[in-house]
Amino acid sequence: MSDLILTISVWTLPLLLAITLHEAAHAWVAWKLGDNTAKGLGRVSFNPLVHIDPFGTVLLPLLLLISQSGFMFGYAKPVPVNFSRLCNPRIDMVWVAIAGPATNILLLIAAAILLNILGIIPAFAREWFGQNLINMIMINAILAVFNMLPIPPLDGGRVAVGILPDILSRPLARLERYGMLIIIILIFIIPMAGRYIGINLNVFQYIIFPPVEIILEFANKIATMF
Repeated sequence: MSDLILTISVWTLPLLLAITLHEAAHAWVAWKLGDNTAKGLGRVSFNPLVHIDPFGTVLLPLLLLISQSGFMFGYAKPVPVNFSRLCNPRIDMVWVAIAGPATNILLLIAAAILLNILGIIPAFAREWFGQNLINMIMINAILAVFNMLPIPPLDGGRVAVGILPDILSRPLARLERYGMLIIIILIFIIPMAGRYIGINLNVFQYIIFPPVEIILEFANKIATMF
């Protein structure tokens, strides 16, 4: 039981910061570019509490930890954005979308920099603090890459819709209503089917992990630069 409590304690803060500040960044950029929808709902805030989704932020990650799934996933309440209110809807949609993954990269860099000062942390808290930072790097790397997959409503899908020519962007935009179903199939259903027939169909392993590993190498250089 004590091991489970320790595990939860070193994953909770990194996950909470990663997924809630990701949404806060969307809200802030949308507000600055002309849409005050999120601002009116109090979502332009770096207070994680206003972005927590009871299931996606709390229950789902907890269940994954308890089940020792080896896979960490979670999400905050999506920020509502009225793209028609943006000053330049198509281009501004891209900036709003990029803001989330960019925030994850900034959090990752901050955690990597802080690893350089572990030596000044009191010995009794050093290992716990260090594990939080390592998990912060890992979670933010995965979230940044995952959210940039070109599938609406993920951020990468919004970016693709904003920059592709109409002949491609319009069909892609129409996929948004099925986007979460596609994501669930890719992440959970296909790998389960693969295990059943004895084939590794883990989408994360083939699509997400290679760029994540590149980002982690970058973070490791920062963590050892001083």
